[in-house]
Amino acid sequence: METRAHYVAVGAFVLTMIVLAFAAVLWLGRAELTTQFANYDIFFIGPVSGLRDGAVVEYSGVPVGRVSDIRIDPTNVEQIRVTVEIDSTVAIKADAAAAVESNLLSGVSYIQIVGGTQDAPLLLPQPGQRYAVIRSHRSRFASIAQRAPQILEKASDALDSLNEMLDEKNRRAVAETLEHIRVLSDGLGNTNKDIDELAVNANTAVLTATTLLGNVDRSYSGPDGLGNRAGTALTDFDRVAKDLVLTLQDARPGIRTFSQQTLSDVGALVGEARQLISGVSRLVATIERDPSRVLLGDRREGYRPK
Repeated sequence: METRAHYVAVGAFVLTMIVLAFAAVLWLGRAELTTQFANYDIFFIGPVSGLRDGAVVEYSGVPVGRVSDIRIDPTNVEQIRVTVEIDSTVAIKADAAAAVESNLLSGVSYIQIVGGTQDAPLLLPQPGQRYAVIRSHRSRFASIAQRAPQILEKASDALDSLNEMLDEKNRRAVAETLEHIRVLSDGLGNTNKDIDELAVNANTAVLTATTLLGNVDRSYSGPDGLGNRAGTALTDFDRVAKDLVLTLQDARPGIRTFSQQTLSDVGALVGEARQLISGVSRLVATIERDPSRVLLGDRREGYRPK
């Protein structure tokens, strides 16, 4: 009895899980059935590798639908026609564009719709089209992948040109240039040492000049400085000048008397001094001619008649 009760409990649990799973499927299916989709065609020129039916369709990164069909365009084998189902509540504008983007890690591709301005009209089917057509453009990755062969070719040409340029002669020239640069760098290093010494000497000279200027300033503007002494000297000179003017004013009468009387007496004195000098000159001349006559007198006898 206990074993049968155990089987009954397991069976009840399994049936309950089946009912819940069925209810979930019905709920998801109801949500899928109640969602209205609008179909659009997108024509791509070139491969759409990695894109499969059921791939996600995003509008500026937001999932809005899925890919419903991928096939070669019957009217133009150079184009791939991709039909997508997009939530009808999403407004697709006439200036929107779609591209095939790829996840670099997983390699899964999806449709990315970008663009679309608020003022642009809604995208509607044109005459002769079964669905409205969203214009396509290359993704950044696709543009790079398409241009990769051209880039590689240009890189190969550049490497060939570089190999031709770096021949033996040019390599020697480059080696000589590098050697010259090394010598120049060594010379600049020595020059930098001289510049450092010059800067130190200049700094010392500036400090010395600053000290000298400070001493000169203190010597000029100090209590016993040159400025104060010069001011005092000018004051004393001005005082002496004023005293000299007063003295000359007081001595003016005496100077007038000196010029009128004393100068005439001095003239007479000068005349007499000249006469004295003349007499002395004659005496000296006589002494030079006959010194004995001056000392012993005139000893010559005059003529005596008999």
